Amino acid sequence: MKKVDLREKVLSANEKIAIANRERFADTGTLVLNLVSSPGSGKTSLVEETVKILKDRYRIYVVTGDIMTENDARRIARHGVEAVQISTGGACHLDAKMVDEKLVKIGSDYDLIIVENVGNLVCPASFDLGEDLKVLLVAVGEGDDKPVKYPPMVRASGVLVINKLDLVPYTDSKPEAIEQNALKINPDLEVFSVSCKTGQGLDRWIEWLTSRLKTKKAAHPGS
Repeated sequence: MKKVDLREKVLSANEKIAIANRERFADTGTLVLNLVSSPGSGKTSLVEETVKILKDRYRIYVVTGDIMTENDARRIARHGVEAVQISTGGACHLDAKMVDEKLVKIGSDYDLIIVENVGNLVCPASFDLGEDLKVLLVAVGEGDDKPVKYPPMVRASGVLVINKLDLVPYTDSKPEAIEQNALKINPDLEVFSVSCKTGQGLDRWIEWLTSRLKTKKAAHPGS
């Protein structure tokens, strides 16, 4: 009798849907970001600040994942962009099928889709949604060694955002130590340090994101 690893089967099924999602986003020239972090790192705040700045220039859709409630989607929608919540009912991550089921209903006629994943640094590392990049958030005060504790997520990510710089004076945290620990694991990370409360560093984040949007669209001029 052949033994089949259940996790392997689940990941294989997820990968097939993720590939289809990625092909669809490529056809439309849509940039897709998958935001991942521990609970409370500030994913929703970063999404809010991002859409406030870019909503008049780009067509944006936001998918938020949480175990319960639609609070995050309501917070984001009040800024004038479309947002939908996926309540996982206990699951610790979003998967490609969940995202596909939401987006197939609205199409992919967007420049930017931001997926705010469930607050968890373990499971989301293994589940591709069809995104262009995983964006890892680590907040000041979570521990400068946070990247070292979750290396699979650091390796799976293309971007690190060190958030809540306004808290530096009140903690022993050193943002440069967080960055150094992450880069030891993944030297190819793009790194941004920001405060969504004061706006510090957001200009550089927006400049980078705008550049990525233009690059994605240029690669698919017929979209």
